[in-house]
Amino acid sequence: MEEKKNLLTYAGLRKLEDELHDLKVVKRKEVAEKIKEAREQGDLSENAEYDAAKDEQRDIEARIEEIEKILKNAEVVVEDEVDLDKISVGCKVRVYDMEFEEEMELKIVGSTEANSLQGKISNESPVGKALIGAKTGDVVDVELPTGVMQYKILEIQRQV
Repeated sequence: MEEKKNLLTYAGLRKLEDELHDLKVVKRKEVAEKIKEAREQGDLSENAEYDAAKDEQRDIEARIEEIEKILKNAEVVVEDEVDLDKISVGCKVRVYDMEFEEEMELKIVGSTEANSLQGKISNESPVGKALIGAKTGDVVDVELPTGVMQYKILEIQRQV
């Protein structure tokens, strides 16, 4: 079975690569030092520092494996080549929420980068799916568990 491609913006790719580098170069060394220091204290069976360091080491290795898997299947969206006639991954969109009568700015990203607190919504989310392919001036219906929301597309830009 072919693994799902992870859509990433260039900024998202750089962030993951930087995190991976930090985990491999800095964090691994730090946790190895903690384990060494804890071992030097003697009996490991009742050594909380040793247990905590081993847990941290396991978490770091799991995150490294997760990032490497994401990067292995990454497909980078080149923002300069994004078609601004319609919404796609890599776009920044200004929309008007018809129910709450307010403007919002959303960045359409792959699911790996999604972070609603930063206005980054996944192309796989209900809002993202509804917006993909829409053009400036369109009104899109987004079906949510709470009902249908309507957004009017005001502007489509490149993410900068």
